[in-house]
Amino acid sequence: MWWRSAVIYQVYVRSFADGNGDGTGDLAGVRAHLGYLRDLGVDAIWFTPWYPSPLADGGYDVQDYRDIDPRFGTLAEAEALIQEALALGIRTIVDVVPNHVSDRHPWFQAALAAGPGSPERERFWFHPGKGADGGEIPTHWVSSFQGETWTRTTNPDGTPGEWYLHMFTPEQPDLNWNHPDVRREHEDILRFWFDRGVAGVRIDSAALLIKDADLPEVGEKTGPGQHPTEDRDELHDVYRGWRAVADSYPGTRVLVGEVWVPDIERFTAYLRPDEMHTAFNFDFLTRPWSADAFRTSIAATLAAHAPVGAPSTWVLSNHDVTRPVTRYGREDSAFAFLKKRFGVPTDPDLGLRRARAAALLVAALPGSLYIYQGDELGLPEVEDLPLELIQDPMHHRSGGIDPGRDGCRIPLPWSGSEPPFGFSPAGTRTWLPQPDAWGHLTVAAQEADPASTLNLYRRALRLRRALPELGDGPLGWIDGLGADAVAFRRGPAFACVVNAGDAPLLLPEHEEVLLASSPLPEVDAPGGVMLPGNTTAWLRTKTDAAASADGAAAATRPTPSEG
Repeated sequence: MWWRSAVIYQVYVRSFADGNGDGTGDLAGVRAHLGYLRDLGVDAIWFTPWYPSPLADGGYDVQDYRDIDPRFGTLAEAEALIQEALALGIRTIVDVVPNHVSDRHPWFQAALAAGPGSPERERFWFHPGKGADGGEIPTHWVSSFQGETWTRTTNPDGTPGEWYLHMFTPEQPDLNWNHPDVRREHEDILRFWFDRGVAGVRIDSAALLIKDADLPEVGEKTGPGQHPTEDRDELHDVYRGWRAVADSYPGTRVLVGEVWVPDIERFTAYLRPDEMHTAFNFDFLTRPWSADAFRTSIAATLAAHAPVGAPSTWVLSNHDVTRPVTRYGREDSAFAFLKKRFGVPTDPDLGLRRARAAALLVAALPGSLYIYQGDELGLPEVEDLPLELIQDPMHHRSGGIDPGRDGCRIPLPWSGSEPPFGFSPAGTRTWLPQPDAWGHLTVAAQEADPASTLNLYRRALRLRRALPELGDGPLGWIDGLGADAVAFRRGPAFACVVNAGDAPLLLPEHEEVLLASSPLPEVDAPGGVMLPGNTTAWLRTKTDAAASADGAAAATRPTPSEG
């Protein structure tokens, strides 16, 4: 099953490549660079929402699920892209945003026009306000983007009307998943894209769909599944229905959940055999640069996934998260949305060294691997955008305290020595500005440098595909290398060793260094090779009895033709 070991590359279309010269990425740009993704070594592309959208939240406010935003291209172009990618051995995964729609979606416009008590409003969460004049919000639930979660409507005669719920921005009204129309519509959306050849869907905010119709405040009801807006038990019926749709198609059509649930047992409940295939492992992503933190997260993740038979997923960043090069260079290298602030110092050299080491770590772990566009180039977070150019609602709804997520969404640099670095034609103003100093980070510059981060990724993914030990399968820990080491064996003769400290450590006995994230100095000592601080090495080790037993159970890498 391809998805258990897949390397999946996340494309944020606006920032990948501009094919028509207007400064915004589009499907023509992606189609022109499919060879780049093939050469990188990915098995699938995950597209963030490419649907028509007012872009109040970067495309996650969807107006029409059965079309392509004209800024990106046409539905015919998307259908061609899916087939062109498949011809190169690359599957396509599309993003579905079931919690909410755009306030310009036909359903919501109809609900506003129909008025209180109408069937159209039952598809959303319209509710009278509290107080004598209905002027108080129905609940004090807090938005994922900070601030209140209810907005009051205006009646046709100009008087204040009902309130509607939005767990994100007011431009993203929440759907009522207790309504059969909502469930039928989304199952039909799945069929629409599966019919066009997509291999799976990524489910945005997957644990937020169901709300408690009694509208209790947070904490009024306690216990697992009792939160009024998160991780409610009724969600599992929704995803069982989605799985039935996916399973009705030939091969494997994969459901991938964005499930932010801290309780590991409730998290893996979404991965039972009749629900989702995989879900993002945010626990690992948010951990600080620390051997103990990494070992703890890896062990807990693998242990939790084992009972449900689902593969783990490993990801260092995405379109919402501070890029690893910047994050790992900070004194506090963990990630939390509410801790993002302007002016937090970082050491870019240390951050890049650690990001390269982390890339080899996650590529060697069991399960599937996700790469956010630009991480393979070692791009840093852009944290000095002019305030007037920031578009992310997280910045604006925080009162300007949170810098937002635009810094990880800067258009990619492809070639040249000055902006737009081949993203668009020379002289074009891109939708977000690129730093002037990115010339050494372009694809063209890194292809010519054997030691570049791009070539490190290419070699790692080439080895991952060639070595049957990697991808899905067992892992055995290697102990005794010190407190700063994260070391494990995959199969009979492969080992990954990470030195998360600053002082060098002696590598265990091995036959060959297959790949290292930084240069390794030789020393006159048994084993002969020291692993510098903040570095990862992949080793071909000597086969022994224990390793052979471990390797006998290792799963082989699936071929592209497998379902």
